[in-house]
Amino acid sequence: MIPNLSKTPEIRGMDRDDASGGFAREAPAAPAPADRPVEFWPTAAIRAALENDDLSVWQRIVVAIKRDPYGRTARQVEEVLETAQPYGVSRAMSEVLTRTREHLEANECAEVAKHVHLLLERSGLGEHEFASRIGVPAEDFAAYLRGSVSPPASLMIRMRRLSDRFAKMRNQRAGQDQPGT
Repeated sequence: MIPNLSKTPEIRGMDRDDASGGFAREAPAAPAPADRPVEFWPTAAIRAALENDDLSVWQRIVVAIKRDPYGRTARQVEEVLETAQPYGVSRAMSEVLTRTREHLEANECAEVAKHVHLLLERSGLGEHEFASRIGVPAEDFAAYLRGSVSPPASLMIRMRRLSDRFAKMRNQRAGQDQPGT
């Protein structure tokens, strides 16, 4: 039996065209709100933007991902890529996510390395002595200084405490050595 389509208001995304009595083209997916930042788009708008062939919209999404690689837009793109049929831009967006996150991680490791250097310098200890006093092999500590590995948060606290203790001792000695104190 063939269903009576003239009484069905909507079938598989098709809108009823009342003027002609037939069906119009498939309803467009949720358009990307052009006046709003990408970070505030709903996931449906991200999905629609990725399915369309509009390079300028893709670029806006890439900029949002680069701005915040683990933010809302990045998570939405991940969700769309996981649940959607592969299409032209999906591989490129996946690559943007991967590379942007790797770049962020490298920058964070470099920032941690700078902080470890500051703690070491502030302590006045040598690298081997500092490593020994925080309980790590000298090779591991050297990796922290290079930024190739980041220490756990608990070890960063241990390093700060050691640095504080030795900086305080140095300052006390410096105060005793000055005349008039």
